[in-house]
Amino acid sequence: MKYFKTDTIELNLGPQHPATHGVLRIKLHLDGEMIVKAEILIGYLHRGTEKIMENVNYIQAMVWTDRMDYLAPILNNFAYILAVEKLLGITPPLRAQYIRVILAEFSRIASHLVWLGTHLLDLGFMTPLMYAFREREKILDLLEEVTGQRMNNSFFRIGGVGADLPDGWEERALNFLEDFEKKLGEIEKMVYENEIFILRTKNVGILPVELAIELGVTGPPLRGSGLPYDIRKFFPYSSYDHFEFKIPTGEIGDVYDRFFVRVEEMKQSKRIIKQAIKNLPQGDVLLNDFKIVPPPKEKVYDGIEEMIHHFKIISEGIKFPKGEVYMSCEGAKGELGFYIVSDGTNKPYRVRIRPPSFYNLQALEYVLPGNLLQDAIAIIGSFDPVLGEIDR
Repeated sequence: MKYFKTDTIELNLGPQHPATHGVLRIKLHLDGEMIVKAEILIGYLHRGTEKIMENVNYIQAMVWTDRMDYLAPILNNFAYILAVEKLLGITPPLRAQYIRVILAEFSRIASHLVWLGTHLLDLGFMTPLMYAFREREKILDLLEEVTGQRMNNSFFRIGGVGADLPDGWEERALNFLEDFEKKLGEIEKMVYENEIFILRTKNVGILPVELAIELGVTGPPLRGSGLPYDIRKFFPYSSYDHFEFKIPTGEIGDVYDRFFVRVEEMKQSKRIIKQAIKNLPQGDVLLNDFKIVPPPKEKVYDGIEEMIHHFKIISEGIKFPKGEVYMSCEGAKGELGFYIVSDGTNKPYRVRIRPPSFYNLQALEYVLPGNLLQDAIAIIGSFDPVLGEIDR
């Protein structure tokens, strides 16, 4: 039998292609329709977030965090505020910790719903996109009621959260959760019993767990490869050790496993939120230390000392002790960490962010070769990259 010798061709996928989920450019080297090499090219959205944060005070820097992963802004707030509080050596009130967990898990579900709808759209499923975004809208309504914003919710504060939950909000949240799993089950039934979905995801884009660890992959892609690593379990923060939940894992690390893990994570987030709401402690939602936290407005209007504290914090920020810290949380995409160096002033001397998508994305160079061009779309979507945190 004679074989025809073929030359490889280069194909640019992105950076404007909708299936790259942002301004991601991938240079594919193809032999026919088979991918033999993939080059990941980023930098089309670089905004200098870390350097900007070094030129504003610690309070002002907060708003830059939620603009990185704009699909899960509250989780970005979470990681940053944990690092800042570690540097100050303070612990927020327990009620504030529970509220943070509730909002963070809602943010995780909302982020996963965007991934769910768009990933299935990449595979040719239109209806699940509508179903997923319908449920996300309900979550955004709940978050807006608490934070005042639908997007880029800068609600966490040094020492707690911006405000307590509105009256009746817990009941509305629980009512949504009761209905949510049934709606999620409708989407599962559409895809898990669909032969095309199985063919497009099973044994496609396999990421071995050893390679995932070597590359620093975290979050659903790592758990999809079979390693049950979750920062909320291994290094509990903000009272996560008070809640019962499981760590979903896959078997071989293919597109199907990564899909399964995220769907199951939404169910576990639901479990955490229900526990947090039902056991929500009473008390303050901010530290009662006016050298760190601005006093309540009613006290500012009536007391000279409180007015001075308010003026100093708002105009100058807080002076931090010298030192360096690293703190991370389990973001929607994986381990999201902040390394902060303080020189004792009101501005961080150095900020270095560990965004999960930045590390997870490099795995594509190893996973894409050996798959067909059509599989590249399914594989990229299964990693759920957000370019706002990659090109931060």
